[in-house]
Amino acid sequence: MNDHVRIDITPPQRVLVTGASGFIGGRLVRRLIERQAHVSCLVRSSSHIDDLRATGADLIVGDVNDHVSVERALAQSQARTVFHLAGLVRALHRDDFMRVNASGVENVAAACARCAAPPALIVVSSLAAAGPCDVAGEQRVEGDAPAPVSHYGHSKLAGEQAAARYGDAVPITIVRPPIVYGSGDRAVLEMIRPIARRGLHVVPGPRGADRRFSLIHVDDLVEGLLLAAEKGERLTAHESPCGQGIYFLAGQECPTYVELGQAMAIALERKPPKLLYVPRPIMRFAGILADMTAWIRQRPGWVSRDKITEALAGSWTCSSAKAHTQLGWKPAGDLAQRLRETVQGYQQAKWL
Repeated sequence: MNDHVRIDITPPQRVLVTGASGFIGGRLVRRLIERQAHVSCLVRSSSHIDDLRATGADLIVGDVNDHVSVERALAQSQARTVFHLAGLVRALHRDDFMRVNASGVENVAAACARCAAPPALIVVSSLAAAGPCDVAGEQRVEGDAPAPVSHYGHSKLAGEQAAARYGDAVPITIVRPPIVYGSGDRAVLEMIRPIARRGLHVVPGPRGADRRFSLIHVDDLVEGLLLAAEKGERLTAHESPCGQGIYFLAGQECPTYVELGQAMAIALERKPPKLLYVPRPIMRFAGILADMTAWIRQRPGWVSRDKITEALAGSWTCSSAKAHTQLGWKPAGDLAQRLRETVQGYQQAKWL
């Protein structure tokens, strides 16, 4: 398998997207449709698909953990490129993360390998698979040894490792985004709402902690995924250098949590927010309470012990230098501009 395989996704390219009903997947499908690709989506029967149906994409009901439905989706779509975005960011149990984020990737990669002409497979992973930065002020690069700290991060790394086992049979590229934001995203909405409603920004950890974070706007991520499909470096199953076939995609700015709250306030056209620092023990206790509530409701929430572990682990920053050099990728806007667009989208949707 060549390290670089160029895949043309211009008309009449046929594409299959998993996780298309999600925040990122929906944006990717609309962008592919704009480019006149023939798009098929593997969706669960329980997914909200009204928006997807409106795009004109072909909808194939199935599940990434069911090899029969994945093979049926590949056969029906005749896809030459597969974007695998299906995954869990919240779960009640560690096993749920592993079942979808690891076993689901392996199932899709194995199905691609069984095709007579295997399609290119673009797997969307996460910075959580790499882990936080070891040294403050440094940025993660693709060649760093991964060190995830959460169940979610371990499951995403396991998914990458599962994909790599098929690297000699399938042209596979892995993309690791950090925090993804944009109108339509409900995770970052939970950070913006207290600033919009009460002028309050909750900061995890002690005052003075200089933890920094990388972010990427969803539209910039989608453009990066398209470039990775067209000309990205590919994994190989054996003796490949650490980081081969993997890309970080992130904006240039790496704000602290305080700076991020201030930037959100500016986007909202509000005065700087009041800062509420929450000590580590209270953060951890909040995570326990959130898990107990989720267990009672049998529905995972945005706050959990797993997410608290990530929030307190240190800086989460990564370098996109490799993507800039090899793919010619760069964000279309800076953090301030993209946050304004995000807030406008929330306001139009009446979420704030």
